[in-house]
Amino acid sequence: MSTFTQVEKNGLFELTDAARAELVSSKYYNEDLAPTSVSQRTWTTYNITMLWVGMAICIPSLSLASGLIGMGVSPWLSVLNVALGNLIILIPIQLNSQIGTKYGIPFPLFARLTFGTRGAQLPAILRAITACGWTSVQAWVGGGAVAAIIGCFAHSFADANWTIGLPSWGGIQTVAAGQFIGYIIFIAFIGWIAYNGMEQIKWIQNIGGPILIIVMLALLIWAASVAKGAGYGFWEVMAQPNDDEIISNSGGFAVIYLSGLMGNIAFWATMALNIPDFSRYARSQKDQFRGQLYGMPLPMAFCAFIGAYFAQATKLAYGEAMFDPTGVFYHIENKIIVFIAALGVVAATVTTCVAANVVAPANGFSNIAPKKISYKIGVIITICIAFFILQAWWIYGSGGAYFTWMNAYGTILAPIAAIFIADYFVCKQRRADIASLFKGEDGRYWYSSGINWAAIIAWVVAFIFPLLTYFGMQGAFWTFINSINYVWSFVLGFVVYVILMKTSMAGKSFVTEEEHEAFTDRA
Repeated sequence: MSTFTQVEKNGLFELTDAARAELVSSKYYNEDLAPTSVSQRTWTTYNITMLWVGMAICIPSLSLASGLIGMGVSPWLSVLNVALGNLIILIPIQLNSQIGTKYGIPFPLFARLTFGTRGAQLPAILRAITACGWTSVQAWVGGGAVAAIIGCFAHSFADANWTIGLPSWGGIQTVAAGQFIGYIIFIAFIGWIAYNGMEQIKWIQNIGGPILIIVMLALLIWAASVAKGAGYGFWEVMAQPNDDEIISNSGGFAVIYLSGLMGNIAFWATMALNIPDFSRYARSQKDQFRGQLYGMPLPMAFCAFIGAYFAQATKLAYGEAMFDPTGVFYHIENKIIVFIAALGVVAATVTTCVAANVVAPANGFSNIAPKKISYKIGVIITICIAFFILQAWWIYGSGGAYFTWMNAYGTILAPIAAIFIADYFVCKQRRADIASLFKGEDGRYWYSSGINWAAIIAWVVAFIFPLLTYFGMQGAFWTFINSINYVWSFVLGFVVYVILMKTSMAGKSFVTEEEHEAFTDRA
């Protein structure tokens, strides 16, 4: 009987038919978590670029820059902050993409490789809960657009004065009832799309990208007209300086700017973990690398410019910078324009919400009990947590709350991304035994009772100090740690993990080059 468990074709690896047939009976296996075959890896550079365009060009992306404007930062410095943050986070995204394309494995299996078969539940659940939060936020934005569409036919439905009280972390928060109803409709819609699988996502992203660009340009034109009405030319808006009074009251420029940068890095911190969920469909490493390079930094910079311009224009015209661009709907009287723009916002939000925020937790929850929880059941769990537990109306209520949310989860997720990179590139030298990921205690990634304690310890050590700043720790040291929370957690997690893996904690998880050759057939 053949000893080969995987076969290599032009640098891409897949399970052999015999190995796959043997693993089907494992309690750690289901079809949703199974590695893709080489024939299933069909996504081209264009497909991946449009995936990122669809995820990047959305209302929350605009709010990264508009939030900074509200905190007193000048327009150009706000754009620079967003652009720099996204270039930094693209590095771990690109690095963690490689294993997905090479071996065809999704994020939960990548987590097993590093954290152990049981330990993988930790990063999977953390990523899933964070994604549920983003699902709720995106659905809240999309719900605003749905309310605007219905309001075009029933004016009172979208009236900002028609409000209800919802429970929030600070008590009861008053929100527009129309938006809450739109939120219910929208979150049910994205649940339906995600439930019907990856091909539905691919179809939406391919047609959605061009539409989204038109919508963003329309917002820019509207903001320019508002600024002109207030007596400011197009470039005069972008030339406005920092608001020193607001910055001074918020802790000073360095604190505000670094906090904003960490928040912008953390914006895609979730994708830095579960990017294999998508890169495993890439046709080649070149396709996934180029697709992400083209599809993420430029659209995010584009959104940053529009978000900064929009916020600064509204600040000059109305005396206060608007944070949420969906508020524009209440300043436009032409219902045809509102209807078309709101449809564009719905298209933008659907592509981002489903691709970036529903797929990952669905796979993550499936990994908890692969034989009992399928991807589709995972989608239902995701929607329920997003709807019933997490509070989008608080997270997305202001620029300050928005960045606090991103910095908090970024602090916790940063060391996980670092540990993945350290494990695959430094410790395991880009070699993996894919069949062992489904063998539990009989496989090489069982570590100690299914948990790689080196990963757990490195994770806790890395995030504990920055996280304490959210529980009242004050002083110069704590302010500094909080201002570089993502970088601190990432670097410390990377270093501590590599050191610990040089001990007996690594177990038998390392695959030598000779072993890799022994169970790999060359097509």
